[in-house]
Amino acid sequence: MSEDLARVEKFLAENEAGYLEELKAFCRIPSVSADPAYREAIAQAARFVAGRLQQAGFDRVSIVPTGGHPVVTAELCRMPGAPTILVYGHYDVQPADPLERWTSPPFEPAVRDGRLYARGSSDDKGPLLIPILAAEAWLTQCGSLPINLKFLIEGEEESGSPHFSGVVAALRDSLACDLVVSADGAMWRADLPSVTVASRGLAALDVIVHGAAKDLHSGRHGGSAPNPIRVLARLLASLHDEEGTVTVADFHAGVIEPDPAILQAIDAAIDVGAFDPRTYFTGIGASLPEPLPSGRRLLMRQWLEPTLEFNGIHGGYGGAGTKTVIPSQAQAKITCRLVAGQDPTAVKDAIARHLRQRVPSGYRLEIVDHGPGTPAFALDRDHPALRMTEDILGELLGRQPLRVAMGATIPIGAVFRSELDVPTVFFSFATSDEDYHAPNEFFRLANFRVGLIAWARLIDRLKDLRSCD
Repeated sequence: MSEDLARVEKFLAENEAGYLEELKAFCRIPSVSADPAYREAIAQAARFVAGRLQQAGFDRVSIVPTGGHPVVTAELCRMPGAPTILVYGHYDVQPADPLERWTSPPFEPAVRDGRLYARGSSDDKGPLLIPILAAEAWLTQCGSLPINLKFLIEGEEESGSPHFSGVVAALRDSLACDLVVSADGAMWRADLPSVTVASRGLAALDVIVHGAAKDLHSGRHGGSAPNPIRVLARLLASLHDEEGTVTVADFHAGVIEPDPAILQAIDAAIDVGAFDPRTYFTGIGASLPEPLPSGRRLLMRQWLEPTLEFNGIHGGYGGAGTKTVIPSQAQAKITCRLVAGQDPTAVKDAIARHLRQRVPSGYRLEIVDHGPGTPAFALDRDHPALRMTEDILGELLGRQPLRVAMGATIPIGAVFRSELDVPTVFFSFATSDEDYHAPNEFFRLANFRVGLIAWARLIDRLKDLRSCD
């Protein structure tokens, strides 16, 4: 270890308590991107990030309008000939509902049992703050960075990143780099280091069935008036067979065979006992299905097979007691996780076609499209930056990490490949069990501690990447 890196790591360890207080302050900002009621909080979070980058010593820090929530950009490019790295993260968070399920208020950070509980602590405020602090430590202790470093922090990741691709295209010249490193993402398990080398894509739409022009009394009109809930239930049921396989014609069009390296990672995870079906179902609080699927089958479903899931359904009265009403409409929210080769637009078109062919007369079907969607992503398995991240995790966590796929979607990989022509490496210290879209989201303070050192080392080693200049 160089003297410079040793000083940086020592500085980070000595200032950990202060960093935790900064993270708490960040998490107190209710930066929910999906709800317009939180627009001022979004602006406050953008200012927090910009201010922290300025405090760290970055040049040209900007809050850039997007047509939606702004992005924050910054750069420190004082090393001609050195590689240029772009760090990605997001400052927005998921809605905190249902509030009654939280042990402590979602925007009042609380430390319990070595964990920081708060909405956004794991996704993505804790992991995002880490590289800013690591870069600041380099500047404070050494006066400079060994690489050129840029940041692009968005505020709409949790609401589908509707403006992200256009912003990256518009800022293409100022974002030019050799590599993107994402502070967003997650390791698979807290007790097993892993690096993400692939993720599924995403397509989203709402399905609305309309009946009468207004809600009707179910005694006066029952049996004669159209009931949209009944029709919606039948339409949704037609999208899968009894085994849960999607039955929509052309839904699987274009699917290509998975990377053999991912299949090998699944086998490796099973071989080392990293995934057990029984533990999985009991861990999520679900009853054990019969027959119990194999671990390999479940990981194939989660990582490498497309899905069509119902995320919400509503129609009529949902409050306490009874209200005898036939609703005028019923609706469902659908998202699909896509695999390599699937086109998001084609998938949504196939679902819409399937539903329109089956809606009975006397009803009107409305499809609401939630943007262009995101194709699946995969990283070159031989990229040197991937090996660097694996080596660092091995040093700090005591064993070489598994290469894993992500069942979730992070659209940035495809965007950066398309607009900047560079790959994306994921280097996040969240873990997938930290309830980051659910009540009681938390971030392990041990991960915060390890992440600071890991990012300090990554900044040091990335100087050996070949520059594009």
